[in-house]
Amino acid sequence: MRILRVVVIISVVLGALFVGADRWAVGYAENQLAVRIQARQGLAGTTEVDIHGFPFLTQALSRDLERVDLRLTGVEIAAEGRKTRLSELDASFRGVRLNGDYTGGTAERAEGTALITYADLTAASQTGATLSYGGAPGKVKVTASVDVAGRKLSRSVISTVTLVDAPDARGGKGGKIVRVRAEEVPGEGIPGLERLVRRQTDFDRNLEGLPAGLQLSALTSDEAGVHLTLGGSNVVMAGS
Repeated sequence: MRILRVVVIISVVLGALFVGADRWAVGYAENQLAVRIQARQGLAGTTEVDIHGFPFLTQALSRDLERVDLRLTGVEIAAEGRKTRLSELDASFRGVRLNGDYTGGTAERAEGTALITYADLTAASQTGATLSYGGAPGKVKVTASVDVAGRKLSRSVISTVTLVDAPDARGGKGGKIVRVRAEEVPGEGIPGLERLVRRQTDFDRNLEGLPAGLQLSALTSDEAGVHLTLGGSNVVMAGS
């Protein structure tokens, strides 16, 4: 019985040491991956990484991670060559295959969400328009100023924000672009007013700079801003 007790005690101690080492290793890996993603994306905000699955060490040795969750703030992407800020981006990566030097990996599939606030949408506007909530999901209010016969007129319209297919170089589908279209622009009997207003309020934006392989699949809007739904396969998480 005494020998059995000693064996049990040793097993418990070794198990505790293994668990402690495993948790230290996963914490270190999470921090290192966060640093690399932060540098790769050029983030001004924060990066948090959560590696799931136990034990981590066996996953690391096989270079296969079950699931990695990522939370980014202050992500800068490009829209028609102009920087646009994502307030936050949350993504879950499944079936991550680590590269040879453990500096990053590629996920079999990924899904997530992102938020663009109205303040950031306004800052990224190329027409000087101001954007705010349109009062219903998928709606935005766009306010713009136009010059008519030497007079500056300010008009606000309720617009629908949708995703549409973007053509690629060969004429096929090349991902999704964000489209904003005013539902109605009162002309008020002023010749050319609707056309002038739509020049400021109607636009398409191609969002670039998301993690490679992560694509837009849906969007909606509420008081906080425009929410993007993301998904993809063979998504690159980081790299050297």
